[in-house]
Amino acid sequence: MANAAPQYGWFGDDFTGASDTLATLAERGFRALLFLGIPTPEQLAAVGPLDAVGIAGATRSMAPAEMTPVLDAAGAFFAGLGVRLMHYKCCSTFDSAPHVGSIGAAVAALGPHFPNPLVPVIGGQPNLGRYCLFGQLFAAAGTGGEVHRIDRHPTMSRHPVTPMGEADLRRHLAAQGLGSIGLLDYRSYEDEGGAAALERAGEAQAVLFDVSRPEDLAAIGRLVAGPLADAPMLAVGASSVAQMVAGLGWATTGAASLPAVVRPEGPVLALAGSLSPVTRAQVEAATGFARVIIDPARLLSEPGHADDLCRRAVSQLAAGDTMLLTAAPEGAPENPRAVAEATGALLRDVMREARVARLLVAGGDTSTLAIEALDIWGLSYRAPLVAGAPLCRAHSAAPHLDGLDIVLKGGQMGPPNFFELASR
Repeated sequence: MANAAPQYGWFGDDFTGASDTLATLAERGFRALLFLGIPTPEQLAAVGPLDAVGIAGATRSMAPAEMTPVLDAAGAFFAGLGVRLMHYKCCSTFDSAPHVGSIGAAVAALGPHFPNPLVPVIGGQPNLGRYCLFGQLFAAAGTGGEVHRIDRHPTMSRHPVTPMGEADLRRHLAAQGLGSIGLLDYRSYEDEGGAAALERAGEAQAVLFDVSRPEDLAAIGRLVAGPLADAPMLAVGASSVAQMVAGLGWATTGAASLPAVVRPEGPVLALAGSLSPVTRAQVEAATGFARVIIDPARLLSEPGHADDLCRRAVSQLAAGDTMLLTAAPEGAPENPRAVAEATGALLRDVMREARVARLLVAGGDTSTLAIEALDIWGLSYRAPLVAGAPLCRAHSAAPHLDGLDIVLKGGQMGPPNFFELASR
């Protein structure tokens, strides 16, 4: 149905997840665009009517005091647009903590702008291998890999910034300030008792919904539709929130058949900052890329080292596809945000000096801070690539960046031959 204002808004806690939500909506017929900050009236006017508007943020790596003003401003913007459902897009593994990337702090900042008393938390995303059963979160180790309870996951239980030590999402989120969380487990979707169960949970600060299979999302959508008609609502979760809403009839165009994408002439530049074993295995399989190794300690401490890396990368790009690869530290990484910011500055310098046909960035924080360093104001969807990492088009006032192919990949996303697939 045609709408005068966007009905759906989303704020991504990092850029990779925000681009996955963009793809989820676009593939289901939504006119959607992801902005890299609160858009100006001129930017909104330039893109034309939209069903869904997104903002890619960096709150996953922020302390609550830093998150609050950012999300308060975003909430005011989305409420002013007339958004009916506001989606705080967190990582599908819910990796967050009271001191960094707090989902509770996000709800506290966004909630006042969306007065609906129901705050759904959608607990899984099956197409990415994320499942929530009786409130417990499970995740596959890589695409098609073995499924682990999140506190026993070989990567997420050891995440360098926000290790997941609690599988019960109610306990995990309560530690971040959401003290009263109801639960609708998957059995509620199998009969007519779901509405009654939701009503019983209505006094809770938020309600966690199990997601064990794609069909659960349609059932959740039917349950949420009634309360959603009463007042604008805040929802929390991965791109499964967008999958849930897709059944409510808000898209204007219907699923579009997209033209085949042909890679523009020129080299591919990849930036791999993730330390995830999944990404490291993908890097090992990427035999078609020349490599420029980034030593994080030298990048932060040695004046001129970034200039040397830039010259080497530009030289390699003149000959073909090139990868900037962050070397793994001996122990736990020190000051990962500063490393990601310095890596983003290096990427900016390389992109100024070399003409690149496609940019691939691997790593949640790496993607966020790297793309923030570029003069890009928005991303639109171009085509599917792999689950969780679509092919996007950059929008920029800078001619060398406008129209650039971009793929942003979280550390856990993609098959072993990801870099080969993404460079075709």
